[in-house]
Amino acid sequence: MKPINKILQGDALEILKKIDDDIIDVGVTSPPYNKGERHKGWLVKNVKYNKASDDTPESIYQREQIKVLNETFRITKLGGSFFYNHKTRWNKGVMIHPMKWLTRTKWVVRQEIIWDRMIAANIRGWRFWQIDERIYWLYKPRNNKKIGKELKSKHALISSIWRFPPERKNEHPAPFPLELPTRIVYSILDGEKGLVLDPYVGSGTTLVAAKLLGCDYIGIDISREYIDEAKKRVTNCEVERRILEEELEKHKVRKTFEERKLNGEFTGRFRNGDLIKQKGLF
Repeated sequence: MKPINKILQGDALEILKKIDDDIIDVGVTSPPYNKGERHKGWLVKNVKYNKASDDTPESIYQREQIKVLNETFRITKLGGSFFYNHKTRWNKGVMIHPMKWLTRTKWVVRQEIIWDRMIAANIRGWRFWQIDERIYWLYKPRNNKKIGKELKSKHALISSIWRFPPERKNEHPAPFPLELPTRIVYSILDGEKGLVLDPYVGSGTTLVAAKLLGCDYIGIDISREYIDEAKKRVTNCEVERRILEEELEKHKVRKTFEERKLNGEFTGRFRNGDLIKQKGLF
């Protein structure tokens, strides 16, 4: 099936199995992190989702995530991308890193992006205060070429450390901000219309970005409550356009490297290990 501009209710894995091969251009998602919903710290409240569990035996959780990711691989076009938001976790002093299961999927891990969530500092703890999450750029190679095509300069100038806070006015327990999927979809599709997937749609942020950028979407969530809220948000997405436009303003460069090179203009030189910058390059 190819449920364009639909949000489907049900288990992500079971619904993904029913979707046609090779139809998705780019995906963005953030699954439940399996942080143990019964546990919480003195500062941060425990996270509880509507319908979904965040307290599954870790080995089962990782196997399920591998299956979900492999289904997203199947339905993604050759040369397509999937951006997977997760984080490092600890269980009784042992670090659990997302790469532990990502490297067991069919995807090529093209990049690890650090999301600095800019949240309030802690004043006690057993490690330095963790304010970061990770966004993994997963890539489906075309003709076994793992590098993929070059990003346009206006997107490549964005660094691999992304700094914006989570959404504040959102009742979902773990929302990422509209800037995040906007940056991803715009950078990958560069304003072209495409089909965007989010298999853990939550409050619908990915779908809002897709619609405002003129793209089609497919969303999945197990919670009817979240789906209803996401539908309302997508319907009223124009009220969020200002946030999207502010992100798009960051994707601008006066002249590309290639244009400067062809015109014999300054392209940057190193002297004693330092880059000499010319005024007005960006």
